[in-house]
Amino acid sequence: AGIGKCVALDLARRNARTILACRSRERGQAAVEEIRAATGNPAVLLRLLDTGSLASVRAFAQAVLREEKRLDVLVNNAGLTGLPFTITPEGLEQTFATNYLGPFLLTNLLLG
Repeated sequence: AGIGKCVALDLARRNARTILACRSRERGQAAVEEIRAATGNPAVLLRLLDTGSLASVRAFAQAVLREEKRLDVLVNNAGLTGLPFTITPEGLEQTFATNYLGPFLLTNLLLG
C-alpha cells in the first residue's frame, strides 16, 4: 500500500522485473495482481519478508541472491509507528528492528 505500491507500479510500468517484499501474503498477492493488470507486466513477483525479523531478512536476501541474476534498485520502504512496546523473538525492540535494523541488514546482505 502507499508509497511502496506506487513505486512498484512505476517500476512495473517501465517493464522492470519487480519484486514486492511483503509481510502479508494476502495483501501482497492482491497488490501483485493489481499491478500486473494495470501494467501488463507479468514479471511482478511476491516474496514474503518481515523486516522486523532478522531471520526473515536473511532468508529473503539468500533467496534473492540465489534466484536473481542482478539487482538494480532496492527501495526500503517498510516502516511502522505507534505500536506498543514489543520485543521480537530475537530480543530486539519491534519498531527499531522493523524500521532500521532489518532494512540495514537487508541492504548489506544484497550488496555485491
